Amino acid sequence: MRFLSILATKSSAAILQKMGRGGSMPGQIGLKLDPQILKKLKIHAPVILVTGTNGKTSTANMIASLFEQAGYEVISNRKGDNLREGIVTTLLSHADLSGRVKAGAIVLEVDELNIKHILPNLPVSALVVNNFFRDQLDRAREMEQLIESIENVLPGYDQTLILNGNDPNVVRLSLKAPRAHIVYFGLAKNEASVTSTREASEGKFCPRCGHRLQYAYYQYSHIGSFSCPHCHFRTPILNVELKNIDLKNHTFTLHGETFKDPYDGLYSMYNCAAVLAVADLYDISSHCVKEVFKHAPQPKGRNERFELDGRSIILNLVKNPTGANEVMKVIEEDEDKKSIVIVLNDREQDGTDVSWIYDTHFEKLMKPTTHRIVTTGTRGFDMALRLYYGGYQGVLEEKETIEQALDEVFRDPDDIYVIATYTALLPARNAIVKQVKNYG
Repeated sequence: MRFLSILATKSSAAILQKMGRGGSMPGQIGLKLDPQILKKLKIHAPVILVTGTNGKTSTANMIASLFEQAGYEVISNRKGDNLREGIVTTLLSHADLSGRVKAGAIVLEVDELNIKHILPNLPVSALVVNNFFRDQLDRAREMEQLIESIENVLPGYDQTLILNGNDPNVVRLSLKAPRAHIVYFGLAKNEASVTSTREASEGKFCPRCGHRLQYAYYQYSHIGSFSCPHCHFRTPILNVELKNIDLKNHTFTLHGETFKDPYDGLYSMYNCAAVLAVADLYDISSHCVKEVFKHAPQPKGRNERFELDGRSIILNLVKNPTGANEVMKVIEEDEDKKSIVIVLNDREQDGTDVSWIYDTHFEKLMKPTTHRIVTTGTRGFDMALRLYYGGYQGVLEEKETIEQALDEVFRDPDDIYVIATYTALLPARNAIVKQVKNYG
């Protein structure tokens, strides 16, 4: 059935491409014809998987660019089809009818819940894990269940795990992978580190003995320098540790060299650390890394900036409390007058449980410089209620559509921040582009 599976997948993918469409439907067809098709592929190249709650798309794309910069022919699911069907589509589209996948390197972003389907069925050279946070409870379930689904496929894995050494939820994977080579990455203590936190944290207890972990400092959420007072579980020695971190100038050092982070925020530097860990593992030069960072594209909706009449409109995606809190910190640092639009949806891809907004520090927005906040989306009223309960004293409005919300804030002379959940991101972006064109 391998031949038919590959033929059907390649044909349907080609037809969709001619129609200007993509998606995972070809992979669904391929798996229907041969559920074991991934095991039957002939791959003679490094296969790097990237997973985690936040940052996996940016990290995977930069790792793919890293190998390209080093001269490899790379296959990657850059468009973000990170479920099993999407990954099958990517690989079979690049396979010949005998199942041979010709590539110098394969870099795949993988949804956390799909690692159990991908890792055992491909010759994976390295698994990169950024972080684990509570996210989309209705789909991903409690984080403990998600992590266990990955732990269950690790006992037989004998290649490399590249793990965030500042996240106890990630470090615990090493306990279930006795045959793997472990590489840890992370960040040194810096100006943003704190000794206590009120952020939603999931890494509170030792996975080995169950006692509460102690922290020397936090970077954000439960990410930081941790140790268990009752056993030996602690932050490991970091093979790749970014130092001299300057958040204002987006710079850090490693092995005595200075690098520039292409994006904003402390969490982005963890993505850079993961890329550098891969570069070290595959002996790719720092020059290649710097070129990747220098030319990294700004992902749409990730701190994306638009300009109109001398003011900025900045669009950001939020999908869980940890990622949202990092966005709040960036906005909080802006001392200029501003208006804010928050689009909260509860569709399947967003997560139908929106209780996470009460674990997000929207209070960071509630400053005298925030003139107006307009909420919209399928749960716009819930968002407005959250802000009301949070004590926001400025102008607070709820509008039926994104366009109406933008119309409202475009009347103000201030900079504008637009915060949107997953299914609201592209509609919000399209509305911004249209509004900028109309008002420009």
